[in-house]
Amino acid sequence: MDLLSGVRAGTVSTDRLETFVYESGPEDGIPVVMIHGNLSTGRFYEHLWPQAPDRYRFVAPDMRSFGRSEPKPIDATRGLRDWADDAHALVQALGIDRPVHLVGWSTGGSAIAAYAMDREVASLTMIDPVSPFGFGACHRDGTPCYPDWAGSGGGTGNPDFTARLAAGDRSTENMVSPRNVMNSSYWAPTHRESPEREEVLLDEVMLSVTGDDGYPGDFTPSENWPGVAPGSRGILNALSGKYSDWSGIVDIDPKPPVLWTHGSADIVVADGSAWEMGTLGQAEFVPGWPGAEVFPPQLMVTQIRDVLEQYRAAGGRVIMEMFEGSGHGPHFDAAEAWSEVFFDFLASVE
Repeated sequence: MDLLSGVRAGTVSTDRLETFVYESGPEDGIPVVMIHGNLSTGRFYEHLWPQAPDRYRFVAPDMRSFGRSEPKPIDATRGLRDWADDAHALVQALGIDRPVHLVGWSTGGSAIAAYAMDREVASLTMIDPVSPFGFGACHRDGTPCYPDWAGSGGGTGNPDFTARLAAGDRSTENMVSPRNVMNSSYWAPTHRESPEREEVLLDEVMLSVTGDDGYPGDFTPSENWPGVAPGSRGILNALSGKYSDWSGIVDIDPKPPVLWTHGSADIVVADGSAWEMGTLGQAEFVPGWPGAEVFPPQLMVTQIRDVLEQYRAAGGRVIMEMFEGSGHGPHFDAAEAWSEVFFDFLASVE
């Protein structure tokens, strides 16, 4: 494995699973644990480390069902707590005996919130996190569009994309090939990684476990639109608001400082996400949409802001930083500016 300068990688045995981990910085450095998003791995943080301050120890695991970690199934009924507990088990296995700084991108943002609701942490940095009320099928206040949360979960994944992912498709001909999805959705479409780096990151995406226990997960037939409700296994069900709700961070004590960074051109986590059923129904890509009163496009960014404003009002420190023109990954398409904001934040809470 050809890693960037100063980066090391290997497998760590924990009491939950064999976890593949990328690390950088001194082992006695200030611990910063970085949790990747859906359909990615810990290596999606590697590029940030060679120029980082040398007082930090960066730890970025491949999470359950992704990358090179042991492919144990995801119990979606726990929301993202499988990921949170796996991360904590890794911290313990590494002998880190102090509260850690946590970074979470997209799905990882929900996972670090779950971690913080169960144990003390030094800080939370959320990069375009999934809404506190999960992904899809809810109103602004987090109440579901239907009692069974129809329109969210494993049945909402694109089957063509899943098949191409499982087959290892590296082509550019189809808009839902893994390569095209990565380049159109993980960062702004105006941004491209170098050809060599694109291949490395695509290799990582291809390590995703597909099927009921990974991506997208199982589903339950529903009488409500669009005909599918969450199952109990796999990552998209874990992200459904039926099981995933991090609005409870408002009540944690003590409250760690929070940095929320977000790309203004994000199409994945947005007030009208291109991947969410309400938006797709409104645009007539999914027939039979019952209308905005019943099933509105989810106001994801608004929901994040609402909850973090409540967190602030309850005494928490919150910094909100929007990156104009950035997509779902400002730590890629605005890496230098994002790093400056991030390391200034870490320095302010050490």
